[in-house]
Amino acid sequence: QVQLVESGGGLVESGGSLRLSCAASGSISGINAMGWYRQAPGKEREYVAAITNGGSTSYAHSVKGRFTISRDVATNTVYLQMNSLKPDDTAVYYCNAPTINAHYWGQGTQVTVSL
Repeated sequence: QVQLVESGGGLVESGGSLRLSCAASGSISGINAMGWYRQAPGKEREYVAAITNGGSTSYAHSVKGRFTISRDVATNTVYLQMNSLKPDDTAVYYCNAPTINAHYWGQGTQVTVSL
């Protein structure tokens, strides 16, 4: 089992920044990558960004150039630095850790971007 705990969400004005954190614990040896997804009201959950154990990153087109994903291997924590936030970024953000046997999810953290 893997436990993921997110933090760092909140309310920010358009153009502002937030930094999300996700701390992993438990059977983390089976994790090869970690990522972030988000779900806005009335919409399906969508991919945001991911980072492998080797440090390779990927981003959704909608956030590329504004968001940066990083990982502290020593503390098993993944971060999502979000800059130039827009109202369309408003969503619940979920941390994700896929393993061979299962996909693990955090409880989610709300990000709200006001006009």
